[in-house]
Amino acid sequence: MDVETIVWIGVSLAILYLTWETVSPILSPLIIALTTAYILYPLHERLARKIGDKWSALTLTGVITVLSFIFILGFALLMNDVKYSLANYVDTFFSWFLSLNVPPSAYEVLQRISLGISERFNSYVLGYTYSLPTLVLQIIVMVFSFYGVLVNATSIKRELYSLLPQSGSELGKKLIDSAARTLNTVLRGWLLLAMGKGLVMGIFFMIFGVSNAGGAVAAGILTFILELLPVIGGWVVWAGGVAYLIGRGHTLEAAAMAVLSFVMISPLPDFLLRKKIGRMKWGEEAIIGLLGFIGGYIAFGFVGIIIGPVSLALLKTLLDEWKKLKGKAR
Repeated sequence: MDVETIVWIGVSLAILYLTWETVSPILSPLIIALTTAYILYPLHERLARKIGDKWSALTLTGVITVLSFIFILGFALLMNDVKYSLANYVDTFFSWFLSLNVPPSAYEVLQRISLGISERFNSYVLGYTYSLPTLVLQIIVMVFSFYGVLVNATSIKRELYSLLPQSGSELGKKLIDSAARTLNTVLRGWLLLAMGKGLVMGIFFMIFGVSNAGGAVAAGILTFILELLPVIGGWVVWAGGVAYLIGRGHTLEAAAMAVLSFVMISPLPDFLLRKKIGRMKWGEEAIIGLLGFIGGYIAFGFVGIIIGPVSLALLKTLLDEWKKLKGKAR
């Protein structure tokens, strides 16, 4: 290896290191921007046909900007209430669950999960509570990145495929297709549905007087988390709310909440949409999804619920291709 090659390798490594140090602090908002753009891209395409590509991107970016700063305002005003309410809900849920006939090994695992969720959420919230300017800057990065991705979506896709090596282009395309399928199922199906159910649950907690605003937001967050898990769903949260209302003597409100929650949150929507979400909720993808969500969250925080399932789906694709090659070799 000559001196020139060594110098260029050193320069390349230095550039990669500086790039990573620059991008790593804003990696979370970039991933959120990519995720949001992916979810809303079909809507962007429909709007673009009516008002043009640029105006469609500007319109959606404006909506995201308003929602983001409403989130900041809510974060500043309600986060302490949300934090304590969520910790209380999680402790209550696991205390009830562990009071059942749970095997000792499962009991220990569930207890660790309970403590891990509370600790992780508290550390995440405290990190932003003491640095709201950082949160604002990250949201600004997210908004501008979202607009850039929407406007340049076609060229980004073209460049992504052009980076594939000619010798392994088939495998590269399969990996991209696998990531796209997982993202479509997780983001436009499972994740979006869980967010919708969490929003409805929070509204119900407010309307029926189960809790204050902070507790309602916490109930929505817990519903979102439970809806991502196979078998378990948002019925656990609304059942707890109904039990609370009955205990307070509000039987009529409890009955109304139970019926509406059954129809709009769980389990009726799961049965009606089982053809679209059933494979992810109950099939082989359920294991990938569960491990991806939990492992990704522990490793990367909230953005890990996107990174985890996608990375495991890519690993599964690689293993499937390796088995096919191995079968041909024989």
